[in-house]
Amino acid sequence: MVSYNPKEWFKFIFMFHRADTFRELLPLIIAVGLYAVAIDFLLMDVLHLQKTNIISKITYVHTTIGFLFSLLLAFRINSAYDRWWEGRKLWGSLVNNSRNLSIKLKHLVNDPADVAYFNYAIPLFSRVLRDHLRDNYKHEDQDFFVVDRKKHVPNQVASVIIKRLYELNRAGQLNTEQLLSLNNDISIFSDICGSCERIKKTPIPFSYSVFIKKFIFTYIITLPFAWVFELGYFVVPIICFILFVFASIELISEEIENPFGVDANDLPINTICETIKKDVGDIFY
Repeated sequence: MVSYNPKEWFKFIFMFHRADTFRELLPLIIAVGLYAVAIDFLLMDVLHLQKTNIISKITYVHTTIGFLFSLLLAFRINSAYDRWWEGRKLWGSLVNNSRNLSIKLKHLVNDPADVAYFNYAIPLFSRVLRDHLRDNYKHEDQDFFVVDRKKHVPNQVASVIIKRLYELNRAGQLNTEQLLSLNNDISIFSDICGSCERIKKTPIPFSYSVFIKKFIFTYIITLPFAWVFELGYFVVPIICFILFVFASIELISEEIENPFGVDANDLPINTICETIKKDVGDIFY
């Protein structure tokens, strides 16, 4: 995720960064610009057409459709941002739950081996959840338990944590009330994992995504016919700018609707994992 100061307007205007959509859209913008030049040349210099009442009506239709299309794109990016923000709230809950579980265990377990076990296992859940959401599990060498990367790794980590708690209960180090309190925290881990998987595995419906892309393309390629008689060749940069705005909204929406990756606008999950590891270590030691 890009860290920035939102008050630095001047810097943002003239800065290009990895997440800037202009780089990705530049070939398409150039192609559409050349297309607009060709249409203008054909209509004005070859066919010598003049503006008619029909053309005026086409311009009116474009204006109306453009307004409705703006509302559609606003809904599109808002729905994508809702997914991004829900993901951030889930990872914030994971931080809080990891701290709460560690605080409880700090005053319930006294054996250094148990302390070392939970100090490693609790932050490990956040790291394996991160890798699970990115489909890129990174093996960690450790002596506490073995993880099978071919199976659901976050479930395995949550399972070994609750298994250790049950062993402490059977050994008389935790009573039933304490075990039930801790069991709720482990259940929250699984709930967070399931919610993140829901966001990742349920993208925007395919038909909706295709419709928006086709709508953008159709709207842009018909603009020269509506504006050429009023703007002449000045329509070329205007159409390129409109394409940049509309297509950028769609690209940004596609990027943030799955916020668990490594794109510039995705959630700072690596930083969150490091925060959990540091906070849990500070609590136990």
